[in-house]
This record gives sequence, C-alpha cells and structure tokens, in this order.
Amino acid sequence: MGIFKRAGNETEGSTDLLTRPVLEEDDGGHDRFSHYVKKEKIVESAMTGKTVRALCGKKWIPSRDPEKYPICPTCKEIYAGLKPAPEDS
Repeated sequence: MGIFKRAGNETEGSTDLLTRPVLEEDDGGHDRFSHYVKKEKIVESAMTGKTVRALCGKKWIPSRDPEKYPICPTCKEIYAGLKPAPEDS
C-alpha cells in the first residue's frame, strides 16, 4: 500500500495513516572523512545552522576542520566525473 498504512481492522472503522521516512542527520564525525560541498553552502550553514549535502549525499552541519581527515572516496569519484569549469581566456 506504499507509504499509507491502514490502522484498525475493516470491521471497526479504520483510518489511513501517512508515514514519512526518517531522515537521519549527524555531526559528520562518524565516518571521519572530508566531503565535497559548495563553498557558499558552507558559509550559509555557518551563518544559519542549516545542514549541507555533500556530493555523496551525506547531510550534516559542518563543525570540524576538513584538513584533518581524508577525502570521502565517493565524493572524490563524483567530483572527478564532473565537467571542468570553462577557463577564462
């Protein structure tokens, strides 16, 4: 039945419940990798406290020095596959 679940049984009057997936966010430290994120999103996060999303899909609020950790292999692979920006002549 998809995201809807039927509560109760058919004889006792039933209702439909809409369930939402649980999105987990963390502090970015569990995997100990640096991730690729747009610079403007990092600045926005620092000012507003909003989460950022890395190329690999990870969501978190940046709070650690990325220089201390290796680069996320998934982010690195995705970044390598992106088209290079056109150079100014």
